[in-house]
Amino acid sequence: MSKQHPEEQSFKDEVLSALKRPQPNQESHDGGLENQSIHTQQEIGSNMKKENRSNRSTENERQSSTKRRSTSSEKSVVTEGSANRRKMQRKKEDRIVNRIVLIVVLALLVIGGVLGFSVYRYVTSGLQPLDASNKETIAVEIPSGSSNKAIGEILEEDDVIKSGMIFNYYTKFNNLTGFQAGNYQFSPSMTLDEISTMLQNGEGSVTSDAKVTIPEGYDVDQIGDALAEATNISKEDFLALMESDEFFEKMETAYPELLSSAADAEGVRYKLEGYLFPATYDYYTGNTLEDVVTQMVEKSNAVMSKYYDQIAQKEMTVQEVLTLASLVEKEGSKEEDRKNIAQVFFNRLAIDMPLQSDISILYALGEHKELVTYEDTAVDSPYNLYTNTGYGPGPFNNPSEQAIQAVLEPTANDYYYFVADIQTQEVYFAQTYDQHMQLVEEHVNNTSN
Repeated sequence: MSKQHPEEQSFKDEVLSALKRPQPNQESHDGGLENQSIHTQQEIGSNMKKENRSNRSTENERQSSTKRRSTSSEKSVVTEGSANRRKMQRKKEDRIVNRIVLIVVLALLVIGGVLGFSVYRYVTSGLQPLDASNKETIAVEIPSGSSNKAIGEILEEDDVIKSGMIFNYYTKFNNLTGFQAGNYQFSPSMTLDEISTMLQNGEGSVTSDAKVTIPEGYDVDQIGDALAEATNISKEDFLALMESDEFFEKMETAYPELLSSAADAEGVRYKLEGYLFPATYDYYTGNTLEDVVTQMVEKSNAVMSKYYDQIAQKEMTVQEVLTLASLVEKEGSKEEDRKNIAQVFFNRLAIDMPLQSDISILYALGEHKELVTYEDTAVDSPYNLYTNTGYGPGPFNNPSEQAIQAVLEPTANDYYYFVADIQTQEVYFAQTYDQHMQLVEEHVNNTSN
């Protein structure tokens, strides 16, 4: 046996003594080792779990990062695709817009070309004679002081040239001035140059053989007297023409808008009553009776053509307008009075009240006198507007344009009666019959006025 060093022996003893002392919470040395082993395994398992969780977390992060990169990449692709689609859409829209602009430009060019060609043809045509084959002469009156434009309108209205506007520009461009007033005989076969030369030199200007003046408010019977007095036309021939259905149909064909409602009228004495416009007419020996009357109807159409649209808007006929105008013409002389009188007639028509105009009685009697009696108001005639309601068959005379305007533009009022002072020509209006009779007593029956 070898001898041990005292220090070594002492160390061993301490170790053995320590091993023999029981450990806290351990029953024996073996139990402690076992528990220590178990604890060690648990720690290892715990560490492994932590490591696994850590690995899984790292994997998840890698997967999440990959997904984010993938999503970001997909979004980038989608954004880039949307941008491309928008670019393609804009290009498509631009092509459509360019195409539309091109079409519009081409359309405007075509329209401009068509308009230019139409204007060219219109001007070229207007410079030519109205009817090169028509040598018939037409009497044309050029009033003193007429401008080139006014002369052009007269020539166009009288069917001598195609366009008064072209005549006006033609004379201006060619510095044609000094046209002389007078009565001319022109032909539709004449050129603008020929007509201008005649107007400058006064060539062809003729003096009418007679002038026939038809005063405003004259009826057919009175016009017959005026013609017989101024010309070699007899009143009998004139009245026979007024009763001719064939001549009326000829006039209606020439002026349908003017005479269509007159053609439908029943019970009229003369179908052209109201359509022979009051004016002064030139009469030439070579003129026929039909020529003279046609001038009057043509003048009436020229005046009424300005009001056809207005008449239609008021839902009236030309016959109705001229009928009321013929009453207004005789019942009042001032424009203001005529507009009020026209409204009185409209007020009465609205309640189906007879117009009770003395003018209708005189026409029904076929007489011209100052006073109408109670006996006269009982005359049996469709023209009697004391016993018949409405407008009556037709006009009672040939009214002026002012009377026509009064009917188309009456002054609004609520009167149903009026009376005129014969001496002063003042017209007084009333709402009731009692007020009216008081005015009659003051201004008609009272001889001191």
